[in-house]
Amino acid sequence: MFTGIIEEVGRVASIQTRGEERRLTVFSSRLVGELKPGASVSVSGVCLTALDISKNSFSADLAQETWLRTSFSRLEPGALVNLELPLRASGRFDGHIVQGHVDGAGTVVSFEAIPGGRDYRFTIQIPSELTRYVVPKGSLSIEGISLTVAAMEETRAEFAIIPHTAEETNLRSLHPGDPVNLEVDVIAKYVEKWLAPARAASPLTVEKLVQAGF
Repeated sequence: MFTGIIEEVGRVASIQTRGEERRLTVFSSRLVGELKPGASVSVSGVCLTALDISKNSFSADLAQETWLRTSFSRLEPGALVNLELPLRASGRFDGHIVQGHVDGAGTVVSFEAIPGGRDYRFTIQIPSELTRYVVPKGSLSIEGISLTVAAMEETRAEFAIIPHTAEETNLRSLHPGDPVNLEVDVIAKYVEKWLAPARAASPLTVEKLVQAGF
C-alpha cells in the first residue's frame, strides 16, 4: 500500500518490448538503494515489482494489461516518473490510501501558473465511468500523487498545485493531451458495493417520492 506522497522523480532509461510484454527500466538516485528483487515500488501510480536492481536503476516487467490500462504508452527514454516505496507499518500516513491499482487513464487539459502567485491550476479530463467516485475536497491519485479535488464539473476536475508538489513530481513535464494514471479512493468503491443490494431491493424513483407526498 502507498500514500501518494512522492519520494523521488525518476527518469525512464528504456522500454524493451518482448512479445506482448515490456520491460521498463528507470533511473533512480535515492530509492533504488532501498529496493530488493521482488519488492514493490510505485511508478507514477502503478504498483510494479522491482527486478535487475543496480546502483542507479531498476527494471520492472509490464504485462499487456498494464500497458493498455495505464499512461505508460506515452513513456519514452528520458520521461519523468513519480516513485514511491510502500508504506511501512510504523510509517506516518500523510496522503490517502493508494493501492497502485490504476482504474483508468485521464487526459491533461492544462497546467497553468495562477496569476499573481506561485501556485498552479491543474485540470484533467476524467473517464465518465470514474466521475461518480470523484467529489470536491475528496482525494484522487494522479500519476501516483495524492491530490485534493478543488472543483469538479461534469468530467473535468481541477486541482490547486503548490510549488513543492510542482517541483517534486512529474506534473510540470506533462502536456495537454497526455494520458495520466488515475486511481480513485478505494473507500468510495467499497461504499458503492455495500449500498448496491439496498438500492436494488428498494430503488428510489420519482414516482415513489410523489406517492409518499414529496
